[in-house]
Amino acid sequence: MTMEERFHVEMVRIYREATEFGYYPNRFLGMVVGQGGLSAAKQLLGDSNTSLGFERLWREQRLDLSVEALVLLEPWSSLFTDEELAVARHRLDELGYDSSASAERL
Repeated sequence: MTMEERFHVEMVRIYREATEFGYYPNRFLGMVVGQGGLSAAKQLLGDSNTSLGFERLWREQRLDLSVEALVLLEPWSSLFTDEELAVARHRLDELGYDSSASAERL
């Protein structure tokens, strides 16, 4: 399985984990299935605004399930540009999320 295919699986996994606490980000899943996980993540990071899903994950105190947290983890970070990683880091930092904490759960 390629790195991109493995990342796609991880994107589907964060959807499934979100459903465990009653959040069903179907639009997110549609993007992932329709475009592939990598393309969907890049699209979300390229948007100047955060998604409604990101805000919901923040309210649920589950930013560990955000695309922003996922892309900062190894080995996935190698799939993204420095600019995309900076966007992810900035969004998480703005909400006081320690992105290094998500690495511990994997």
